Amino acid sequence: MHHSPSTSHLVMLISFFLASKLLLFPGVEGTIGVNYGIVASNLPPPAQVAHFLVESTIISRVRLFDADSNILKAFAHTGIAVSVTVPNDEIPRLTKLNFAQQWVENNIQPYTPNTNIVRILVGNEVLSTANKLLIGSVVPAMQNLHSALFEASLDRRIQVSTPHSLGIISNSSPPSTAMFRQGYDTYVLKPLLSFLRATNSPFMVNPYPFFGCSLDTLDFALFRPNAGVLDENTGHVYTNMFDAQLDSVFSAMKFLGFDDVEIVIAETGWPSMGDSTQVGVDAKSAAEYNGNLIRHVISGAGTPLMPNRTFETYIFALFNEDLKEGPTCERNFGLFHTNMTPVYDNRILQRTTAAAAANFHPVTCLLVITIGFLVLAINHHGEI
Repeated sequence: MHHSPSTSHLVMLISFFLASKLLLFPGVEGTIGVNYGIVASNLPPPAQVAHFLVESTIISRVRLFDADSNILKAFAHTGIAVSVTVPNDEIPRLTKLNFAQQWVENNIQPYTPNTNIVRILVGNEVLSTANKLLIGSVVPAMQNLHSALFEASLDRRIQVSTPHSLGIISNSSPPSTAMFRQGYDTYVLKPLLSFLRATNSPFMVNPYPFFGCSLDTLDFALFRPNAGVLDENTGHVYTNMFDAQLDSVFSAMKFLGFDDVEIVIAETGWPSMGDSTQVGVDAKSAAEYNGNLIRHVISGAGTPLMPNRTFETYIFALFNEDLKEGPTCERNFGLFHTNMTPVYDNRILQRTTAAAAANFHPVTCLLVITIGFLVLAINHHGEI
């Protein structure tokens, strides 16, 4: 087949563009999400947020802390995978099937499939509340919501889960000996994991190396070069706290016989500002943590106990939330200000093809150059 020089150049440009788009963030599609909290003043309209995420970022998933109708409408036809949340105080009502059916009817059915709702999260860190009513209600509520989804023929499209803090783990060091806290393990987590396995839904956790680190372990928490920590039981050396925390969760699940259930990171992040008594609370550390985190979870390296895999990960949070209570850091976990400018240079914004080329991995460069030479060769010989 003969190409004119202009056609050939066009094909080469298209090839370069496609290669750069596909290879700049290998495996990132569908992996990186963000927690979209709204405890802030001067928030942009949800439609503007949805457009910004689609057009300007690598984010393909969003987790909401409620089922806000305006936000759900705004994400219609964007393709972004949305997780909605049943607030903790609503969980006990959902132990009655008719309430669960009503909840799905009101909060899910009006918006799907136009809005790509993929998961209902029943509360957040419910076990950490120590509220017996909530803790006893979470699994029945999940079962009823799944039944309601089944009746609406949505059970294959929408999963049901609930995120946990790492407070559910005891003996987390070394990771291989970690177990769930006594009492919660048999009475709550075993039936919960049975439900997740039966419905092909993930176990969701909120690991925060920021809250687990000290001055001595800051490098370990930020994925910086460090001496590592040996797990003498397995011989594995941990080079970052995130892997150690995830493997602690995996070991606890394995101890109960559920190491086949997928793990999803529902929340993790690092503040760009905090109180003077806290370690590593600055924009540089936040950029380092989130940048290294993204690189790590999409790399396919996995963890010592879960090698060769990626992790669906939701960074906390989309915006700095100035109306939150508590220490300074709680208001400064955002990737962006509410005017949608970055709080610091992060790996969330899409880079242009030209800028991306300067940062290509050598293998990526070689592939792109090869494609270019092939197109030129086709043009030169005038045939395939």
